[in-house]
Amino acid sequence: MNHKGVNEGDRGPLGDPGGPAKAWRTDNTDFKQQRLPAGEPILTAGTVQPAFLAISLLFVPLGVGLYVTSSNIRELEVDYTGAEPSSPCRKCLSPEVTPCVCAVNFTLEQPFEGHVLMYYGLSNFYQNHRPYVKSRDDRQLHGDPQALLHPSKECEPYRRHGGLPIAPCGAIANSMFNDTLQLFLVAEGPAGSPDTLTPIPLGRRGLAWWTDRHTKFRNPPGAKSLRERFQGTTKPVSWLKPVYMLDDGGDGGGGEENNGFLNEDFIVWMRIAALPTFRKLYRLIEGRSDSHATLPAGRYYLNITYNYPVHSFDCRKRMILSTVSWMRGKNPFLGIAYMAVGSIAFLLGIVLLIIDHKYRDSNYTVDVAI
Repeated sequence: MNHKGVNEGDRGPLGDPGGPAKAWRTDNTDFKQQRLPAGEPILTAGTVQPAFLAISLLFVPLGVGLYVTSSNIRELEVDYTGAEPSSPCRKCLSPEVTPCVCAVNFTLEQPFEGHVLMYYGLSNFYQNHRPYVKSRDDRQLHGDPQALLHPSKECEPYRRHGGLPIAPCGAIANSMFNDTLQLFLVAEGPAGSPDTLTPIPLGRRGLAWWTDRHTKFRNPPGAKSLRERFQGTTKPVSWLKPVYMLDDGGDGGGGEENNGFLNEDFIVWMRIAALPTFRKLYRLIEGRSDSHATLPAGRYYLNITYNYPVHSFDCRKRMILSTVSWMRGKNPFLGIAYMAVGSIAFLLGIVLLIIDHKYRDSNYTVDVAI
């Protein structure tokens, strides 16, 4: 039996049975034989130069706008590490003083209007070390019942404690920031009477990224209370209370709106920082609907429950207040980056313009043969 090709020029015959097989040939089409028409841009100084100038005209004004917007954001930082002898939080450096409460007074020279963000900031804290970054169990944080009771080995040495699995496990969760900050406006009382402290309401919700709260983090499933769903686990070694009681405003574990793995303070902390000096969102201060400033100029009183020890590794702690804009908090880097790229593109465009003007032959023509 002989096998013939389907079309002439497609595939040759396979050959007689028992004989040597002939090689298969590629279909004789323009696509497979690479005969399709193609174009290749000819890049010269004259053709590339307009692109660089267009980039500069776009990036420089955009960078200036971003930088000016960032510069108009007001910020105030208050260091409360307690390393200085005169600091009111100096007493809290001793491990014997537990719990320790201290207060720092500061003055706001200009009013903060609109929404105000409160951050906590840490310096000389390296969250980017690889063993630290890997020390977590994402399956457990997603509410997997199996991972809840059998955490990943990546969490060692914070995987089990007292014979029970730790929830949440790992070094990142174990080192979660747990200072408590309260802000008060100080109003002078009548002569001979003490000053009046007006508490500033601090919002706990809306701190974490939407994708983190609704995708990456989940509480263990079930109809039971949060406390019962975490039964058989224990809190991290350095924590003061279990994960299902993180929100002081909760009901002791029965509600899960801001408790368990969905606690927004916890979610914010679990998004690690790339640099040793960083800040993380702590609270939101909603803007007032009337014409008054959210934080009027004047004296303020920061009450601190000092739980987070940092003196042993020369870390510093601070509280930051910041106004917001359409680009959220202060970030001058983005504007500077746009201006730098736009300026470099402009210089390259000028250089190419000079090259094109100097070496271009005005008598040169291109004949296109068809």
